[in-house]
Amino acid sequence: MPHSLTVKKIDGKPGKVYYPLQVNQIAKPTPGPNELLVKLSAAALNHRDLFIRRHLYPGISFEHPLLADGYGTVIAAGPGAPTTLLHKPVILTPCRGWAANPDGPEDPSRFAVNGGSVVTPAGMAQDYIVVAADEVEPAPSHLSPAEGAALPVVGLTAWRAFVTKSGNALPGRNILVTGIGGGVALSVLQFAVAYGCNVYVTSGDNTKIERAKKLGAAGGVNYKTDSRWEKTLATKLPADRPYLDAVIDGAGGDLIARSVRLLKAGGVISQYGMTVAPKMEWNMQAVLKNIDLKGSTMGSRLEFRDMIAFVGEKKLVPVVSRVVKGLTNIEGIESLFRDMDEGKQFGKLVIEFDDEASAKL
Repeated sequence: MPHSLTVKKIDGKPGKVYYPLQVNQIAKPTPGPNELLVKLSAAALNHRDLFIRRHLYPGISFEHPLLADGYGTVIAAGPGAPTTLLHKPVILTPCRGWAANPDGPEDPSRFAVNGGSVVTPAGMAQDYIVVAADEVEPAPSHLSPAEGAALPVVGLTAWRAFVTKSGNALPGRNILVTGIGGGVALSVLQFAVAYGCNVYVTSGDNTKIERAKKLGAAGGVNYKTDSRWEKTLATKLPADRPYLDAVIDGAGGDLIARSVRLLKAGGVISQYGMTVAPKMEWNMQAVLKNIDLKGSTMGSRLEFRDMIAFVGEKKLVPVVSRVVKGLTNIEGIESLFRDMDEGKQFGKLVIEFDDEASAKL
C-alpha cells in the first residue's frame, strides 16, 4: 500500500508547537488528461518544512504531504500527455504558478510552493504523485536519486539569486556567499565556480569553510571567531580586483554594514532570506556607493529549466549531507529534522524511499 508523510495537528501556539510526523496509507492515483504519474524514489527537506512543523509558515495543511523536493520515474501518462518521458527519471518542479516573468510570479495569488500547503495538494513525501506534464524536467543522467532530490528548491533559489538577480555570473567576478553549509549557499558556490567566479564564503564553522574550499571556494572567514571578519576578507581578495562584485546572502542582520565596505561602487547584494532578523539596516554609505539591494525568492518555471540544463551541462553534483531510507522510517526522518534544527548539515538532508531503514543515522 502506498504511503504519504504529513504533519499531525496538535494544540500549541506558533513557534511553540512542534507538529509530529504522521505516516498515512493512500491509494495509488491515476493520471488525468495531460498529467503524468510519477513513482517517487527520493525527497529532500528544506527549512520551510521545519517552519511548517512549528506553525511558522502560512497556509499549513495537515492532509497534504510534506516536502517540495522530489525525484522519481514517470510510470504512466494520462490522455493527451506526452509519452517521451515514460519510464525515465525526472526532477519535479518545487513550486507552481510562476511561468517566466523575470520580476516575479505573473499572479502572486496563484504562486505556491509544494508540500504541506493548503494552496496545492502536491507534496513529495509520498510514494506516487500525479502532476501536470509540464511540472517535470528530465533528470541529468549523472545524478543519483538522492542527488536529484537535493536539487530543486536550493538550485532554483540559488540560480535566481545569483544568475538572474546579481547579474554577476561572469568569469573573474568576486562573489561572497554567506552561511556556507546550507543548501542554497552551496548551490550558489557551485554555480559561481562553474561560471569562473572567485568565490569567498563565511561560516561559523572552520570545517565547513575548508569543505567549501574543496568545492572551489577561493577563501573564507569565520564570523563567530573573527569579530572583524570583513577586514580579514579584504586581505584575501585579488590584488588586481580588491573588491566584491556581489554578495549572495540568506541571513540578513548586519550584513549591509559589513559588506558595503567590501563591495565595489554599484555592487549588488542579492537577498534570498533573512534568517537572522526580519529587518536590515540600510546605511548612507550604501547609498553613496550606489549599492543595489535585490530581494530574491525561489524562481520561475523557465529559471528551473535553465538551472537543470546548466547542472547537466557542467555535470554539477548537489551536496548531500545525509540520507535515510524509508518514507515510513519516522525515527530516521526525525534525525534529519534534528540535523537541520541544530545546523549540523553540510548540504541537503534526503529521504530515499526504500523499505529498509538506513543504518546511516
